[in-house]
Amino acid sequence: MSKMTTVVILITMTLIVNSVMAAEQAKMDPFKMNQLLGRGVNMGNALDAPSEGEWGFTLEEKYFQAAKDAGFNSVRIPVRWSTHAMTEPPYTIDPNFLKRVDWAVNCALSRNLPVMLNVHHYMEIFDNPAGHKDRFLAIWEQLAEHYKNYPDTLILEPLNEPHGKLRGAEWNLLLKQAIAVIRKHNPDRILVAGSEWNTIGALSSLEIPKDDRNIIVSIHCYDPLEFTHQGAPWVTDRDSNAWMGTKWPRNNADKEAVIKKFDIAAAWGKEHNRPINLGEFGSFNKADMDSRVIYTKFFADAAIERGFSFFYWQFDSDFAVYDIKTNTWIKPLLEALIPPKK
Repeated sequence: MSKMTTVVILITMTLIVNSVMAAEQAKMDPFKMNQLLGRGVNMGNALDAPSEGEWGFTLEEKYFQAAKDAGFNSVRIPVRWSTHAMTEPPYTIDPNFLKRVDWAVNCALSRNLPVMLNVHHYMEIFDNPAGHKDRFLAIWEQLAEHYKNYPDTLILEPLNEPHGKLRGAEWNLLLKQAIAVIRKHNPDRILVAGSEWNTIGALSSLEIPKDDRNIIVSIHCYDPLEFTHQGAPWVTDRDSNAWMGTKWPRNNADKEAVIKKFDIAAAWGKEHNRPINLGEFGSFNKADMDSRVIYTKFFADAAIERGFSFFYWQFDSDFAVYDIKTNTWIKPLLEALIPPKK
């Protein structure tokens, strides 16, 4: 065996050992796990679409490798389980779809990218919480049992952005029930919880079992919508086209508003001894690129400075940091999220 071969083997073994040690250190410690999540990216608009590919994005293994090579520490995989499960008891999840999600999870985990896996876009439950409670809990019963032997670096998020009629006491009760279902099979796995669109203002109404310390609290922030959602066709309650041309920051108050909200979240986390994850932030691609870069860097830096982990929204599509047509990063946005190495 040559000296060069020996060196390569030793380096590889060291990397593997360091990865295992990092995962072991994070085991059953949400703060260390939050550090592992670090700077992440959402693989959105794929498995959370009504059908994968319907929104123009289909996951490929090379995208997970690209995220790893670019320096992202983790990925969040949003999944619309509600369109792939029976609507009547026992609410069985389509096994082929489950295999597809497994493939995506394993693409990340095999590259030492921790994964946050959630229930995303369960639209029916927001309009009729009582009518969908049993189905929601049955979906989590299946997922909790299915993923019980996965590595600790798989993190589960019961529901993305609860809102509508699912808020306040009703959401807190359902969240408690979902956590209990998951804990039957995953007593120590790190979970993620948020309340009412995951807004920072809703933290005061969020109730988490006090004796369950393996929970990271999620916040989302797209403020101000006039900038981040200018021209967004899915904004139907306001005229988003009227916002076209909005830049960021418009004035110092825009930055001060972000700082104030992030400080509120940091203070809440400190008071309740809970780590904070900024699960979503970003801007629609109709905003001008210079403003988007300033905005993205400001949010990313503010999150990291306060000890938050984050997931940028999103890898591809209309908030994209990566162009799947050219298989290249949108460099200014990437460097706003991950500072170039000196």
